[in-house]
Amino acid sequence: MTNNLRLLVLLLLPLLAKPVFAQQNQIIDQVVAIVGKNVILQSDIENQYIQYRLQRGISGGAQTIRCQILEDLLFQKLMLNQAEIDSITVTPEQIEQEMERRLRYFTSELGSQEKLEQYYNKSILEIKNELRLLVQDQMLVDQVQNGIMSKVQVTPSEIKAYFKSLPKDSIPMITTEYEVAQIMKKPPISVDEKLQVKEKLHELRKRILEGERFSTLAILYSEDPGSAKKGGELGLYGRGELYPEFEAVAFKLKDGEVSEIVETEAGFHIIQLIERRGDYVNVRHILLAPKVSPEALERAYTELDSIAKQIRRGDITFDAAVEKYSEEPNKLTGGLLLNPYNGSTRFEASQLDQQVSFLVDKMAVGELSDPVPMKTEDGKDAYRLLMVKTKTEPHQANLRDDYSRVQEWALQAKKQKAVETWIGNKSKNAFVTIIDEFSTCPFKFNWKKTP
Repeated sequence: MTNNLRLLVLLLLPLLAKPVFAQQNQIIDQVVAIVGKNVILQSDIENQYIQYRLQRGISGGAQTIRCQILEDLLFQKLMLNQAEIDSITVTPEQIEQEMERRLRYFTSELGSQEKLEQYYNKSILEIKNELRLLVQDQMLVDQVQNGIMSKVQVTPSEIKAYFKSLPKDSIPMITTEYEVAQIMKKPPISVDEKLQVKEKLHELRKRILEGERFSTLAILYSEDPGSAKKGGELGLYGRGELYPEFEAVAFKLKDGEVSEIVETEAGFHIIQLIERRGDYVNVRHILLAPKVSPEALERAYTELDSIAKQIRRGDITFDAAVEKYSEEPNKLTGGLLLNPYNGSTRFEASQLDQQVSFLVDKMAVGELSDPVPMKTEDGKDAYRLLMVKTKTEPHQANLRDDYSRVQEWALQAKKQKAVETWIGNKSKNAFVTIIDEFSTCPFKFNWKKTP
């Protein structure tokens, strides 16, 4: 349902499209539309149209799709025009941080920076230069959009009215959902293991100070898979985005300086400052994580197996066992797992860890698993007991069982209406021109179609 509630100002396609337009028959570029001081080119439309076709396997021309792309671009340019009127700005540091975040995502999707460069047939510098402008525009658009939607709320009566307005045959089916709770045991890491890791990092730091390249040693030894292949470089991060202990050291370093050993939840690090821009910092690091010994893991398994037997005998309830024995933050909510996709305690099977999904599919409500291995959020080995607290069978959405979901649908619908109202009002007064070729497009809004 929420997929159909697309906010109008979002662009149809990713910000950085693969340059397929150049591979097609070349056309003479031209200005298609102007909104205030912002120009929309024919190539802007064609690049997005070709990408749309490739992603969906569509061939041939389709003016309707081009018209939709143009209207999406008109929305964006109208927002940019308003950002200029309202003197909304973003700092270079904010742009760099967001650009680096997106590049990390693109790189992780494709596997490496080299594959990213091959995919776009551009150097990383060219990609950054292109992406920087696109990110700046999108951040300005987001600020205007958020200003429109920030005060939008829905009341219980509006939620009920929204649900009642949905045609019965359009109310979606909800798949099987689970609430799953756990009791977790994290085996302690021995002092000897920590000392061995710190000794190795001391040796690596010594080699760097004696002239070896930090980036080379990061590639060879760092256990952070995301940054190791990039020579340990993290990219630009702002305050509050890194481990506190890591951040406190990183912001005190001088250019090129190598830190002493820093301990965080992830393990032990040495850090080298690449550059600092106000409240943003780019560093390299080498991470080494102490390992849990097989003996400690075996003790965790045995302890959880004993707890499971107590629960099955009725000596202690599951909830009481969570409170008494579990070593995880969710113990205050009865050990319930939180869904990272929506913040609720309900999971579709596809949203659960594959091992957990396989287990709970075969378990009844209230059934307790044997101890099963897991990885904690910081990558450490641990064991846990799982219990299915609730299981909702597939059904058509209703207010009783799916109130929070319907509430979100109603909120998104009201936000979309607020954006549409804003666009309708602003488009009447903004300076907008569109060439004749697109003047007959079936736009949703009455844009001024002055040739």
